[in-house]
Amino acid sequence: MADPGHRNAFPDPPSSPEDESSVISTRGLEAFSRKVTTTASHLMAPLGDPTGHPHYQTAMTEVSKQLRRPALQRSVFSMARTTPTDLVRSKLSSKEIQSRALSYVPDEMLKNIPEDDNAYSLFQGFQASFPEFADDTKEGKKHRRRVSRGRKLLEETHTTPDSPHTVHKLRKEKAAMMHQLEMMSIRKNMASSEIREIDNKLANLAGMRRIILERLGGLEQEEALLEHEIIEVESRLEDAQELADEVESIALQTPTKSDEELESERGDAAGFMSQSIYEKLPSPSSTPSRAKKPRNIRRKSMPIRHEHFEPGTMIRSMRAHQDSITALDFDAPFGLMVSAAMDDSVRVWDLNAGRCIGMLEGHTASVRTLQVEDNILATGSMDATIRLWDLSKAHYDPQGSQFGKDDEDDGIAFENPDDQPVDPPAGSMADCPLFTLNSHLAEITALHFRGNVLVSGSADKTIRQWDLERGRCVQTLDVMWAAAQSSALSAGDSTWRPTSHPTDPSADFVGALQVFESALACGTADGMVRLWDLRSGQVHRSLVGHTGPVTCLQFDDVHLVTASLDRSYRIWDLRNGTLSDAWAYTNPITSMMFDTRRIVCAAGEDVVKVYDKLDGRHWDCGAGITEAEAGKTPAVVERVRIRDGYMVEGRRDGMVGVWTC
Repeated sequence: MADPGHRNAFPDPPSSPEDESSVISTRGLEAFSRKVTTTASHLMAPLGDPTGHPHYQTAMTEVSKQLRRPALQRSVFSMARTTPTDLVRSKLSSKEIQSRALSYVPDEMLKNIPEDDNAYSLFQGFQASFPEFADDTKEGKKHRRRVSRGRKLLEETHTTPDSPHTVHKLRKEKAAMMHQLEMMSIRKNMASSEIREIDNKLANLAGMRRIILERLGGLEQEEALLEHEIIEVESRLEDAQELADEVESIALQTPTKSDEELESERGDAAGFMSQSIYEKLPSPSSTPSRAKKPRNIRRKSMPIRHEHFEPGTMIRSMRAHQDSITALDFDAPFGLMVSAAMDDSVRVWDLNAGRCIGMLEGHTASVRTLQVEDNILATGSMDATIRLWDLSKAHYDPQGSQFGKDDEDDGIAFENPDDQPVDPPAGSMADCPLFTLNSHLAEITALHFRGNVLVSGSADKTIRQWDLERGRCVQTLDVMWAAAQSSALSAGDSTWRPTSHPTDPSADFVGALQVFESALACGTADGMVRLWDLRSGQVHRSLVGHTGPVTCLQFDDVHLVTASLDRSYRIWDLRNGTLSDAWAYTNPITSMMFDTRRIVCAAGEDVVKVYDKLDGRHWDCGAGITEAEAGKTPAVVERVRIRDGYMVEGRRDGMVGVWTC
């Protein structure tokens, strides 16, 4: 400047790299503040024309000169894009940040630091995990010298193996490798500690899962008790409504007397008792008789506890009979199960408690087939009769009170203090029978009902259709006639293709049935699967493929699955009647069923064969796997049923196992 000693002159402070790089340095702020203060004092001075004053012009010249400096402009632009937190951190080193972070940690947090047997500190772990952030030299990253490629080549050319420079370099490389090895050891120890921590968390979560699963089981038991009480109230309400309707109908049918007849009766006192009051009551023949109709009671809630078990887990195993099980079925998971065996007994079980709640009496021979749908049970026996039962009429208290005894005894269903199964009272199922269907001439080998339609197959080689609302047979289908028709039409151009395999005399002639509205699927001993139209009583289509008697079948909207004694089960496409898939096992298949995901088969082994339709996996489930580890050999599985992943299997020794599948 022209006058260096002038009091308004702004001497330039010595430049430094720190001043060039940042505008918030101490000396830069002091110099800039002096300039702004001097400029403001001149601007606010009581002058007439500030623009013409030499001090004002000098101050504005200095301010303009400072603002034209590139370093100041870059610093201003950088500060405009930087947050206040970054502005503060930019002037602090890593050690200062760590020190300040530790200095502001509350004492409570420092006291509650969990104990750990790890030999490495937190900063050592950070240094091993992020070496690029932990590498902090004295010069800093921006002051590191970059060694040129030419210098490296010169060092490699002029160095000799025995020179001190080579020894120093090798020692440096060794130290770096040892440091890297130490960091690797730290990281390995950290990974091992994380695995142990995860294992502890998994163990804690498993314990919490068991507790919540037990809580879910308790909720489902309370739900079952409440639903049982609701069914009882609904039953009493229905009975009361029927009585009220009957009283009203009797009142409407009773003739009313006129006033003259009433006067004559009052005057005739002698004839007051001439007619007995019992003669005036309506006779039983005049009262309308109403037949017992099956009343379906659908469950209002479905258990879901079994969905949280691992597939192949055994829920329960119980001694159901003393002989081979011939048929079994259940209504829902943890619901009611009905089992029949060669000992001529039919038992009803509470799967939630694992107790027998009653025995169904009425058949004079063993039951070969049965079906449970909601509260309605249909049983077909070797005595050529079909009986229907209403299981909601059973005298059974899930809370423990027994039929015919005081409510002081505590227990589940019918049990003794030793927790051994005992026979329930004889009258616990006395109100369950509905009616009996008598038309077949030989034993019943298969049956199925849906709604008010029931179909049954017998050893007399006929299939009968029953109307459950009226309790009578409405149609008889002759399977032999259909087979003869197929043989007669086989020479022409037709879809009929008779099988050439002889009929097994020991197998059931009608092995399996299923009905849906007017559609009927039937599997017979000649290996044929026939699809009937019940409206016309004619066979709509025949499926040929099995080489042995068909023992079981089931269909849904698209597919039909059939199983046979030829050791195979086949999946058919109902839309075009073609074979979609087929699988074979070592032994004949005696029972088969599928749900939305799995196909289960009883194929003459001590395990149940399971096929997962979603992932295409075959696996075994049953006592043959769990008891093999203990050196036991369970009996062969004869019957199997599955609903929503809840599987029940019955064996030749009378045992029943409940599994998740």
